[in-house]
Amino acid sequence: MRKMYLHKKLFVLGLSATLVSSTFVACSGKSNNTNSISSDTIESTEISEDTNASESVYAKVQSVDGNSITAIKGNLNTDVGANATPPSGDASTPPEKPADNGTDNSGSAPSGDASTPPERPTDNGTDSSGNAPSGDASTPPEKPTDNGTDNSGNAPSGMPSRNPGGGTTFVEGTDTITFTVTDDTAITVDFLQGSEEGSLDNITVNSVLELTLDENNNATSIVVKNLQSGGGFGGSSTVTNGTSANTIELDSEIADEKYTSTGDDENALRVDGATVRLDGITVEKTGGKSSNTENGDFYGQNAGLLALNGATVSIDNATVNTTAVNGNGVFSYGEGTTVNISNSTIRTTNNNSGGIQTTGGGTTNATNLDVQTEGNSAAAIRSDRGGGNVTVTGGSYVTNGTGSPAIYSTANIGVSDATLNANNSEAVVVEGKNSVSLTNCNLTGNMTGTYQEGEENIHCVMIYQSMSGDAALGDASFTMNGGSLTSKNGDLFYVTNTNCDITLSDVSLTLANDNLLTVAGNDSSRGWGTKGSNGGTVNFVAESQTMEGNIICDSISTLNMTMKDRTNFKGTINTTGAAGTVSVTIDADSTWALTGDSYVTSFNGDLTSVNTNGYHLYVNGEQVA
Repeated sequence: MRKMYLHKKLFVLGLSATLVSSTFVACSGKSNNTNSISSDTIESTEISEDTNASESVYAKVQSVDGNSITAIKGNLNTDVGANATPPSGDASTPPEKPADNGTDNSGSAPSGDASTPPERPTDNGTDSSGNAPSGDASTPPEKPTDNGTDNSGNAPSGMPSRNPGGGTTFVEGTDTITFTVTDDTAITVDFLQGSEEGSLDNITVNSVLELTLDENNNATSIVVKNLQSGGGFGGSSTVTNGTSANTIELDSEIADEKYTSTGDDENALRVDGATVRLDGITVEKTGGKSSNTENGDFYGQNAGLLALNGATVSIDNATVNTTAVNGNGVFSYGEGTTVNISNSTIRTTNNNSGGIQTTGGGTTNATNLDVQTEGNSAAAIRSDRGGGNVTVTGGSYVTNGTGSPAIYSTANIGVSDATLNANNSEAVVVEGKNSVSLTNCNLTGNMTGTYQEGEENIHCVMIYQSMSGDAALGDASFTMNGGSLTSKNGDLFYVTNTNCDITLSDVSLTLANDNLLTVAGNDSSRGWGTKGSNGGTVNFVAESQTMEGNIICDSISTLNMTMKDRTNFKGTINTTGAAGTVSVTIDADSTWALTGDSYVTSFNGDLTSVNTNGYHLYVNGEQVA
């Protein structure tokens, strides 16, 4: 996952635009230029004289009122990068993925910073020594060199670099336009790679649009632009699986065989389109460079065992060891491909080397596995572009690198009765329209630092949208029933630049600090939306749940919180003052004990369920308890 973030990427729906006078687009904020709007604002029934019907124009959104949008016109200016101003870090922003090309894959640096959901570096893997990362886990990784000659893992494996070699900025004009979005308006959202059909919800304040209007000032087409630098992704638009030292193409039952590889871009074992049962096998990928990290992250190049082209592979009592970059242990790629693996041990030691990896719509079913990874951007349960379906039952999943959560989801992942420990990273990351569902699991995260010099949010569970194109736009989901969730550092939950549902039921929660949930925007330096309009929207349901801590919802975010079925909450919501849109619903069997003043937008329930403890509850600024 280039994500960091987690291998990926380190990217809710607005896209970054920066004024010429502001800093480089990757980290731009709102402009302080209040004189840029012409007094000759055009009404919704007319268009400025220099805007002809059917002519494409660029504009930056200033307000959205239903389907009526007001924007200031301007132009796009491309900076090739030499003089681009580096982005400044914002504590509220999780790290993004740098695009270094990684000619050194020693594993010394994180492929997706611990504070950041890891992204995958696009290093070419010229060093596959497999050395585990060195240094103090609390020290944020150094940023890769501008020319990408060092791929030590400093950068998340899928994100654009923090100081990419150029970008595009929006230059404001003097005219504003007000136009209407209709049911016939074609809306497209640009990503760093590719685009996707969008909707009116994707257009927010500060979004930069390329639009075409008809004679009635209705928008016929709108492209929500992504002005982030591409960061030199490595060009993985073409499926490249590499080669294989051993390939099984016929239906077979095989026992006690050993498969090895030391070749570049080479699998130790590949099952191609066949139905195969493997019992007691050993797979060793002990060398071989990866020429393109994203080919490894997306398509299984350099993995230990790769199943593809509709193969069905049943594996039992196997031992899989890899030491190469992109040495994912067992990889299921493509629709129709299914890997069933049980009672097996997987060990990976280098960067971008997950335990079990699923992409391109593949399926993985894992039972009673013992998985441990050492590198950065090396989630134990890992998915990437194209996602798929992953079901895990029992077993132990441990990661030791930065940007290496126990679970990184761009798929639908369900885990039950398992132990999941991320010793140097957040515990779980969900990106985009994807899900993680946990039942009776013991989950622990320990994000020990932030990416580079920034002070990004530290957290245990992160839910976000990277805008990298690896995860579809839409609502994410995190559900946990029973078991335990422990944060050893940072907020328990952090949501930015996406919409999501969080459901907790009878989970034992242990917080590292006083923050139960933070829903907030980020500084957009990693491409995660546009600063000022990239907050989160969370539907948080607690059922039969005991929990305590503070909840923060910033001014550009929304929280709908429901407490039911004997839920007991001890804590605050926005204790420093009103912000965002916060709705609280509590049933007669649940309670809320205040530990400080709390500010919400609406309250649904009986106020006798609220124990003020001498503090006050404010609803729309009015003290009600």
